[in-house]
Amino acid sequence: MQEIHVEVTKKLVQINTIKIQPSNPFTWASGWKAPIYCDNRKILSYPEARTFIRDQFVKLIREQYPNAEVIAGVATGAIAHGMLVAQELGLPFIYVRSKPKDHGLENLIEGDLKAGQKVVIIEDLVSTGVSSLKAAEAISNFGGDVLGMMAIFTYNFPVAKENFEKAGIELTTLSRYKTLIEVALESGEIKESQVESLNQWRQDPANWGK
Repeated sequence: MQEIHVEVTKKLVQINTIKIQPSNPFTWASGWKAPIYCDNRKILSYPEARTFIRDQFVKLIREQYPNAEVIAGVATGAIAHGMLVAQELGLPFIYVRSKPKDHGLENLIEGDLKAGQKVVIIEDLVSTGVSSLKAAEAISNFGGDVLGMMAIFTYNFPVAKENFEKAGIELTTLSRYKTLIEVALESGEIKESQVESLNQWRQDPANWGK
């Protein structure tokens, strides 16, 4: 997996999907100060990167979950990526909303999912894992059998690891924060003197920079 992590990370950095600014932190919607910002929606604008990401997901699903029957995307960031993967695998596609529609059928899951079907979930980004695992819970509650989740990038927060372990769901990612730091250091985008602070942020993002 390390080779895939490095390749995917380099592509994400190349198209400015991921930005690292330890000396000029971003402010997330949660109020956290962060030295990194990840916007995987940009991938869709770059056909070569988009296809590469799709192919890595497809390869891993064929290896890890050859009995998958349905691909699910988590709204909204992973809908397009999930659809591309499902199309390539020739499998049905569904997506999970963050909350039920407030009109019509009030669906939480869009598409046809039959009880007992084996589902692989595609996510674009994992931070704490809470919203991602809510999608998995929705599929399970509907009767689907969640085989695992795959994401483009994870911040490697310890709390996310704990949350996935508690839920009993395997998470596989194409890129991760740890590899990003290694790639950024090698390319000269960050300095050795900044690595310790960047690692501290991953361990305690809520209090970093205070």
